[in-house]
Amino acid sequence: MEWHYAKNGSQEGPVSGATLKNLIMSGEVASTDLVWREGMSDWRPAAEISDFESDGVAQPAGIVAPPGGLQIPQGGVPQPGQVPGSPVAHAPISNYLVPAILVTVLCCVPFGIPAIVFAAKVDGLVSRGDIAGALEASKKAKTWTWVSFGCGFGVALLYVLLMVVGVAAEL
Repeated sequence: MEWHYAKNGSQEGPVSGATLKNLIMSGEVASTDLVWREGMSDWRPAAEISDFESDGVAQPAGIVAPPGGLQIPQGGVPQPGQVPGSPVAHAPISNYLVPAILVTVLCCVPFGIPAIVFAAKVDGLVSRGDIAGALEASKKAKTWTWVSFGCGFGVALLYVLLMVVGVAAEL
Protein backbone atom coordinates (compact mmCIF):
# COMPACT_ATOMS: atom_id res chain seq x y z
CA MET A 1 0.00 0.00 0.00
CA GLU A 2 1.38 3.43 -0.95
CA TRP A 3 1.34 6.32 1.52
CA HIS A 4 1.66 10.10 1.20
CA TYR A 5 2.78 12.42 3.98
CA ALA A 6 3.05 16.18 4.50
CA LYS A 7 6.44 17.44 5.68
CA ASN A 8 7.97 20.96 5.78
CA GLY A 9 5.18 22.58 3.80
CA SER A 10 4.98 20.05 0.99
CA GLN A 11 3.45 16.69 0.21
CA GLU A 12 5.83 13.75 -0.10
CA GLY A 13 5.31 10.23 -1.43
CA PRO A 14 4.16 7.84 -2.44
CA VAL A 15 6.15 5.56 -0.14
CA SER A 16 5.51 2.03 1.04
CA GLY A 17 4.03 1.35 4.46
CA ALA A 18 7.36 -0.07 5.61
CA THR A 19 9.20 3.05 4.44
CA LEU A 20 6.68 5.26 6.22
CA LYS A 21 7.09 3.18 9.37
CA ASN A 22 10.88 3.67 9.18
CA LEU A 23 10.46 7.42 8.61
CA ILE A 24 8.23 7.68 11.66
CA MET A 25 10.54 5.51 13.80
CA SER A 26 13.58 7.60 12.79
CA GLY A 27 11.75 10.85 13.56
CA GLU A 28 12.01 12.11 9.99
CA VAL A 29 8.21 12.09 9.92
CA ALA A 30 6.90 13.60 13.16
CA SER A 31 3.89 12.16 14.96
CA THR A 32 2.03 15.41 14.12
CA ASP A 33 2.78 15.20 10.37
CA LEU A 34 -0.27 14.30 8.28
CA VAL A 35 -0.37 10.98 6.39
CA TRP A 36 -2.82 9.58 3.82
CA ARG A 37 -3.29 6.55 1.62
CA GLU A 38 -5.90 5.58 -0.92
CA GLY A 39 -9.03 4.46 0.87
CA MET A 40 -8.73 6.89 3.78
CA SER A 41 -11.36 9.62 4.05
CA ASP A 42 -9.02 12.14 5.73
CA TRP A 43 -5.41 13.06 6.20
CA ARG A 44 -4.50 12.04 9.75
CA PRO A 45 -1.59 12.73 12.08
CA ALA A 46 0.96 9.92 11.91
CA ALA A 47 0.42 9.29 15.64
CA GLU A 48 -3.13 8.13 14.90
CA ILE A 49 -1.82 5.40 12.58
CA SER A 50 -0.39 3.13 15.25
CA ASP A 51 -0.90 -0.48 14.08
CA PHE A 52 1.93 -1.36 11.70
CA GLU A 53 2.02 -4.60 9.78
CA SER A 54 5.16 -6.19 8.37
CA ASP A 55 4.39 -4.99 4.83
CA GLY A 56 2.91 -1.65 5.70
CA VAL A 57 0.45 0.13 7.92
CA ALA A 58 -2.84 -1.35 9.04
CA GLN A 59 -5.97 0.35 7.80
CA PRO A 60 -7.54 2.71 10.36
CA ALA A 61 -11.25 2.45 11.08
CA GLY A 62 -13.76 4.49 9.09
CA ILE A 63 -11.99 4.30 5.72
CA VAL A 64 -13.90 5.45 2.67
CA ALA A 65 -12.45 5.54 -0.85
CA PRO A 66 -11.80 9.10 -2.06
CA PRO A 67 -13.82 10.28 -5.05
CA GLY A 68 -11.81 10.13 -8.25
CA GLY A 69 -9.10 7.86 -6.89
CA LEU A 70 -5.52 8.81 -6.10
CA GLN A 71 -4.18 12.01 -7.62
CA ILE A 72 -1.33 14.10 -6.28
CA PRO A 73 -1.99 17.84 -5.92
CA GLN A 74 0.23 20.50 -7.48
CA GLY A 75 1.69 21.55 -4.13
CA GLY A 76 1.05 22.82 -0.66
CA VAL A 77 0.29 21.06 2.58
CA PRO A 78 -2.91 19.01 2.68
CA GLN A 79 -5.51 19.90 5.27
CA PRO A 80 -7.71 17.42 7.16
CA GLY A 81 -10.53 16.32 4.89
CA GLN A 82 -8.47 16.97 1.76
CA VAL A 83 -7.39 14.07 -0.42
CA PRO A 84 -4.59 14.13 -2.99
CA GLY A 85 -5.80 15.74 -6.18
CA SER A 86 -8.12 18.19 -4.48
CA PRO A 87 -7.27 21.89 -4.46
CA VAL A 88 -4.83 22.88 -1.73
CA ALA A 89 -6.45 24.98 0.99
CA HIS A 90 -5.18 28.52 1.30
CA ALA A 91 -6.27 31.81 2.74
CA PRO A 92 -8.23 34.09 0.41
CA ILE A 93 -5.92 36.16 -1.79
CA SER A 94 -6.83 39.82 -2.23
CA ASN A 95 -6.75 41.05 -5.80
CA TYR A 96 -6.72 44.81 -4.92
CA LEU A 97 -8.81 45.55 -8.03
CA VAL A 98 -11.09 48.19 -6.47
CA PRO A 99 -8.23 50.18 -4.88
CA ALA A 100 -6.23 49.89 -8.11
CA ILE A 101 -9.10 51.35 -10.13
CA LEU A 102 -9.68 54.13 -7.60
CA VAL A 103 -6.04 55.27 -7.49
CA THR A 104 -5.85 55.11 -11.28
CA VAL A 105 -8.86 57.41 -11.66
CA LEU A 106 -8.18 59.70 -8.69
CA CYS A 107 -4.40 59.77 -8.26
CA CYS A 108 -1.98 58.74 -10.96
CA VAL A 109 -2.93 57.02 -14.22
CA PRO A 110 0.58 55.92 -15.33
CA PHE A 111 1.22 53.96 -12.10
CA GLY A 112 -2.40 52.88 -11.66
CA ILE A 113 -2.47 50.93 -14.93
CA PRO A 114 0.09 48.30 -13.79
CA ALA A 115 -1.87 48.02 -10.53
CA ILE A 116 -5.03 47.17 -12.50
CA VAL A 117 -3.16 44.72 -14.76
CA PHE A 118 -1.69 42.76 -11.84
CA ALA A 119 -4.97 42.91 -9.89
CA ALA A 120 -6.84 41.45 -12.87
CA LYS A 121 -4.46 38.46 -13.01
CA VAL A 122 -4.99 37.29 -9.41
CA ASP A 123 -8.35 35.50 -9.69
CA GLY A 124 -7.39 33.72 -12.92
CA LEU A 125 -4.19 32.42 -11.37
CA VAL A 126 -6.08 31.20 -8.28
CA SER A 127 -8.63 29.38 -10.45
CA ARG A 128 -5.79 27.62 -12.33
CA GLY A 129 -4.25 26.58 -9.02
CA ASP A 130 -1.18 28.79 -9.38
CA ILE A 131 -1.22 30.08 -5.81
CA ALA A 132 2.40 31.27 -5.89
CA GLY A 133 1.70 33.27 -9.07
CA ALA A 134 -1.50 34.68 -7.58
CA LEU A 135 0.34 35.76 -4.43
CA GLU A 136 3.04 37.43 -6.54
CA ALA A 137 0.44 39.24 -8.72
CA SER A 138 -1.42 40.33 -5.58
CA LYS A 139 1.79 41.68 -4.06
CA LYS A 140 2.61 43.62 -7.26
CA ALA A 141 -0.95 44.99 -7.49
CA LYS A 142 -0.69 46.22 -3.90
CA THR A 143 2.74 47.77 -4.55
CA TRP A 144 1.61 49.62 -7.70
CA THR A 145 -1.57 50.75 -5.94
CA TRP A 146 0.51 52.36 -3.19
CA VAL A 147 2.98 53.86 -5.70
CA SER A 148 0.08 55.42 -7.60
CA PHE A 149 -1.48 56.72 -4.39
CA GLY A 150 1.87 58.11 -3.21
CA CYS A 151 2.49 59.93 -6.49
CA GLY A 152 -1.01 61.41 -6.55
CA PHE A 153 -0.73 62.47 -2.91
CA GLY A 154 2.73 63.95 -3.51
CA VAL A 155 1.54 65.99 -6.49
CA ALA A 156 -1.49 67.24 -4.52
CA LEU A 157 0.73 68.15 -1.56
CA LEU A 158 3.17 69.98 -3.84
CA TYR A 159 0.29 71.89 -5.45
CA VAL A 160 -1.07 72.98 -2.04
CA LEU A 161 2.42 73.96 -0.89
CA LEU A 162 3.00 76.06 -4.03
CA MET A 163 -0.39 77.72 -3.60
CA VAL A 164 0.42 78.63 0.02
CA VAL A 165 3.84 79.98 -0.99
CA GLY A 166 2.27 81.93 -3.87
CA VAL A 167 -0.38 83.47 -1.63
CA ALA A 168 2.24 84.36 0.98
CA ALA A 169 4.42 86.02 -1.71
CA GLU A 170 1.51 88.21 -2.85
CA LEU A 171 1.05 89.58 0.66
